[in-house]
Amino acid sequence: MNLEDIISQTIRQNSKPIGFDVFMNLALYNPETGYYRSNASAIGRQGDFITAPETSDLFGYSLARQCKQVLNKNTSILEFGAGSGVLAAQLLFELARLNSLPEKYYILELSAQLKQQQYETISKVLPELIDIVEWLSELPKKFSGVVIANEVLDAMPAKRLMFSEGRFVELGVDYIDGRFQWSLFDEPYSGLMKMPTANFTEGYKTEINLQALAWIESLYEAMSDGVVLLIDYGMDRTEYFHPQRSEGTLRCYHKHKASDNPFENVGKQDITTSVNFSDIADQACDAGFEVLGYCNQTMFLLSLGIENYLSEEKDNAKRIQLAQQIKQLVLPSAMGESFKVLALSKKQTVKLDGFREQDLTSKL
Repeated sequence: MNLEDIISQTIRQNSKPIGFDVFMNLALYNPETGYYRSNASAIGRQGDFITAPETSDLFGYSLARQCKQVLNKNTSILEFGAGSGVLAAQLLFELARLNSLPEKYYILELSAQLKQQQYETISKVLPELIDIVEWLSELPKKFSGVVIANEVLDAMPAKRLMFSEGRFVELGVDYIDGRFQWSLFDEPYSGLMKMPTANFTEGYKTEINLQALAWIESLYEAMSDGVVLLIDYGMDRTEYFHPQRSEGTLRCYHKHKASDNPFENVGKQDITTSVNFSDIADQACDAGFEVLGYCNQTMFLLSLGIENYLSEEKDNAKRIQLAQQIKQLVLPSAMGESFKVLALSKKQTVKLDGFREQDLTSKL
């Protein structure tokens, strides 16, 4: 049975439209045919989208400097959804160079194909370190160290809402005449929503990610102490619900082309929503975390000295190449401004180097 049949059957069994979060979950994570479960070549220049670690090794090397500040010989790293394994390889390489290797490098990954790809990536580059890498299929009990989630929150299934007749109503998904289409629920949405006092126009659309909030809570429970680094594209609440953002933040990616139609290429395209970092920070504080810093990717990487790698490179051709890669990571028109870094801590008070140049926590 193909993915479209599976989702349409779910709608029929439900005998009414399903929430968009249910659709997104099936499209991305169905065990047999979901985008992330069946598509090991999604990430990278040959795939559908490119991430910061795929853009340059310097992303992982800079992040390793931040990890070094927190790690000691009894602590580990836990990376969520490690993609192709490139970031893990970068971090382990640089931490070995800095003489700050973690006790264990855990990767929580549900896709068997991606696990295999991660194993191959790391063992090819660092065969001597593959033994400290361990794959998990669920959160560990009482983890201590650094948690890294790079472009994880944006892929968590989100609900879609529309402002209609003075209130927000959930936008569901129906299957009519052989195709998926949007369908407005009857009742006003009564779930968790913290909104700025804004005059929303009729038809204004937005997203809310309850799964991401629940994940933050379960993460707190799983940690005994340590620091969490969340890196993703998103913004604070005021910007998230800006009047001009009337179509929400839903984006789909297929072969490096963006669209806002999740009903095309089902199971063959990425579906994402931007992160409302204010919601994440509020939930984190409610759970017991402390916010250690929040800034854009540009200032985070500059604070960690990414440009120093340029001055250390003696080969002129390589230096030009590195300069181009750094531009991709830090220029506002590329990844620098749209990506943010939020750091949380549990039972650990440390002034993180990554927020030396900028800390926008007060904006959350």
